[in-house]
Amino acid sequence: MEPKQRIAAALTVVMILVGLSWWQFWPPGENISQGLDIQGGLSVILTAQETPETPVTNEVMDRAELIVRNRVDRLGAAEVSIQRQGADSILVQLPGIRNAQEALEVLGSTGQLEIRDVVGIDETGEIVLGEVLLTGDVVTSASVGANPQNPAELEVNVTFNAEGAQAWAEITGARIGQQIAIVLDGNVESAPVVRDRITGGQTSITGNFTAEEARRLRTVLETGALPVALEFSESRVVGPTLGQDSLRRGVYAALLGLGLVAAYLAIYYRGMGVLSWFALSIFASLFLGMLSLLSNFGWFALTLPGIAGIVLTIGLAADSEILMIERFREEVRDGRTYRSAARHGTRHAIGTSLDADLVTFVSALMLYTFAIGPVRGFALTLMIGIAIDIINMVFWSRSVIILMAEKVIPKAPWLFGVKGGEADARA
Repeated sequence: MEPKQRIAAALTVVMILVGLSWWQFWPPGENISQGLDIQGGLSVILTAQETPETPVTNEVMDRAELIVRNRVDRLGAAEVSIQRQGADSILVQLPGIRNAQEALEVLGSTGQLEIRDVVGIDETGEIVLGEVLLTGDVVTSASVGANPQNPAELEVNVTFNAEGAQAWAEITGARIGQQIAIVLDGNVESAPVVRDRITGGQTSITGNFTAEEARRLRTVLETGALPVALEFSESRVVGPTLGQDSLRRGVYAALLGLGLVAAYLAIYYRGMGVLSWFALSIFASLFLGMLSLLSNFGWFALTLPGIAGIVLTIGLAADSEILMIERFREEVRDGRTYRSAARHGTRHAIGTSLDADLVTFVSALMLYTFAIGPVRGFALTLMIGIAIDIINMVFWSRSVIILMAEKVIPKAPWLFGVKGGEADARA
């Protein structure tokens, strides 16, 4: 491919990406998720309660953390933070959670399912439970459906594994006409009378559930029983007011910084500085598009440390533009033609900038890998900004400088802050 064709192809690719980015992120307030410190949400600390039967060990806490994470995933919150605190506690942060009470009930539920014999009814009318016949360890899945006998009533359908299916068939076959109880965390959810031997490894739990109660029960059953009881040692709902004010201030700071950089570039580098405005605009467009795309997949939510990372990458992008301009001007001062200076200077500038960017990228990657909490948002936005800066330099900035050096800059070098170069015939 000819050089001019490569340049045209590079610029075309960039403009297509910019168009897709705007389509993806606009309006940014709706398409970029916000974290707990900006939009508010729920923050809880769950502390394990040790018993003589179940001591709190590292293995027990690993299992508890996994089950809590599985339950949180089903609540639909983005940018969830789940981290161990000390030897017996788990910090859970759920940004944007709408029903805090439901989330608390799901997180705190032990999830211990038991199918037990019913010995009888006591004087108060409560069911007297007998031995445990089956536990929730054999549950493989759960779903919510309508009760066939009463379509207006919801039920939770439970599926057992092969071991549980065989045991369930034996239990129901031996107790036809008798009552058994389905118990969750010590509460009798339903106590049906066995009519037939049930094969196929399925059963249903009824109990006049609301839709939210049925979904909550399904979530608890699907994720399994916690190996140890978790109690709320701290629970707080974070309001979004302070976060929104911080967001506005962060956005103002980013815009002010971008404006000051743009003014400096125009004053000091004149026409070349104005060309950098377009590069920075493209950088911002691609950045917002990527954040929106990650938000749609639930992999990103904007936090205050994330905003700090964005502001820092604006400086990195501006530094890259300055490096390319200065290297171009230096090549012209050394006697190269504008065309040669553009090709040679921008290539070396990209190489220098790439070395610095990769060092910063590796540092951000280590921070993202080993850090916990909102700090990871800072590292993520920093890595995204570095990657986009490299793409912007290679495909846009270098191509534009080379094109401008062909015919535009030679006609008015003073306008672009460079001295007259040698004749292009010496390129």
